[in-house]
Amino acid sequence: MKVAHLAAALLTGAMLAATPVKADEAGKLVTVLTAPEPQTQLMAMVLTMQSIQQKAKAQILLCGPAGDLALKDAPASATAPQKPKDMSPQGLMKKIIGTGAKVEVCAIYLPNKGASADVLIDGVGVAKPQDMAASLLAEDTRILSF
Repeated sequence: MKVAHLAAALLTGAMLAATPVKADEAGKLVTVLTAPEPQTQLMAMVLTMQSIQQKAKAQILLCGPAGDLALKDAPASATAPQKPKDMSPQGLMKKIIGTGAKVEVCAIYLPNKGASADVLIDGVGVAKPQDMAASLLAEDTRILSF
């Protein structure tokens, strides 16, 4: 009898362990993008959007050359359509902003560019290091870095 109870308990435990995580439990995603290459920038946006579509709460931090994606007067590399869906890194980022995701440039981007926040597209802010650190360290956060 004890063996039957033990077997049932082990079977129940195995079934619970094998239960997939539901999409509504996707957690948080922070995408840190510094790469200058347009394909890498677009792929970062593609994976972030896919995560949002799978119910993750997403946040993007743009630093260095990737900060240029946030400019109203962005370089052609940020706005040029890429195959296969003719989407640009900035274009997809704008769609991500439209989902309610937080998009920010790093705190040192604008000062080192000699610019103020008025050069940024609508929906992009400037990250506060203490808030970003808290987001990165949160228990249920996954980090993508490009």
